Amino acid sequence: MSEYQYYEFLALDRPLDEDQVRQVRALSTRADITPTRFVNEYHWGDFRGDTTRLVEQFYDAHLYYANWGSRRLVLRLPDGSLPAKEATAYAMEDALGVWTQSGHTLLDFSVSSEDGGEWEFETSYTLSAFVGLRVELAAGDLRALYVAWLAGLTAWELAEDDEENYAREVEPPVPAGLASLTGPQRALAEFLGVDADLLAVAAEDSRPATTEVLDPTALAAFVAGLPAADKDALLVEAALTTASPGARLLARYRAATTIPGPRDVTGRRTAAELLDMAYRRRTDRRQREKVAQAAAEQARARAAAEAQEARLVKLAENTEQAWSEVDGLIAQKKAGAYDAAVELLGDLRALEARTGGTVDFDRRAGELRAAHRGKPSLMQRFDVMGIPSS
Repeated sequence: MSEYQYYEFLALDRPLDEDQVRQVRALSTRADITPTRFVNEYHWGDFRGDTTRLVEQFYDAHLYYANWGSRRLVLRLPDGSLPAKEATAYAMEDALGVWTQSGHTLLDFSVSSEDGGEWEFETSYTLSAFVGLRVELAAGDLRALYVAWLAGLTAWELAEDDEENYAREVEPPVPAGLASLTGPQRALAEFLGVDADLLAVAAEDSRPATTEVLDPTALAAFVAGLPAADKDALLVEAALTTASPGARLLARYRAATTIPGPRDVTGRRTAAELLDMAYRRRTDRRQREKVAQAAAEQARARAAAEAQEARLVKLAENTEQAWSEVDGLIAQKKAGAYDAAVELLGDLRALEARTGGTVDFDRRAGELRAAHRGKPSLMQRFDVMGIPSS
């Protein structure tokens, strides 16, 4: 198996300066590097740089995947946009890591090679599929974090880990709208290999996503009540980055005015409960699919039998004409014509079998075989059909 690795970095809040570009260029001479983007593909060898350090110091997003299954997405947000304490509630070993560096919160979404399986190159990714997650997270939409937590559960289930861990692990706060993920969130779920049945049962306790209509008067009253230090921090954030502090302000407003859901009040589900629910849903779904597949196969068989019956009724009106058609098809010396000839011969055999035997058919088909034994492609079709030699 040939090796393949993909590396991409994006600077979203501010571009790299000339010195930073030189530092990055020193790590790779073949990469496509601009002040806002780094991308390279490796078919041999490895990237010499420290990808984590590059995101901590220079970039706001990093994507990596390899054809042996490893996948990684790292996002960097100003701590004021997403406090690490809030994100840490969703941290899961081998699925989501959270840490802070120089006033930023870093989110490390990952799947190890042991968990991910060999990469399917029919589906490839670029960071453009995921950068929308930063805006969503800054606005208080934490569905991506919950999706990452589910990815950790998916890996646990595949690894058949200690069931006591499942019983102890309790789900983090369930965001609204899990049943209707956004495009970037769906891409993340696919990228991390989240089990679809697990996501479906987790969404059962998620409030529907709603189109928000803000009340300007209520929002103004909320802003007026904020501590002066918080307002100052929002203004400083607006001055120092291209990221909008409005998203974080709206997130705080929503958190202060949202009515708690049922699980916020009565308690959350354990990993064991979710995995059991997913197993039952998966089993039921597969049984329904099996029944539906069997019904579809029966319907196809009935349709084929009805079509053959119609052909045989028409064929019985003039079998000699059918034998002439077989001769004409064979004379074309084309694969498609040979297939049509064999199909017609099958109908002729089936028609004669209805009268109690196929003696005449075997004789005439054998004569055909002898007459055209110099046509290997036709002879192969005759062999498959079981036409005897004369």
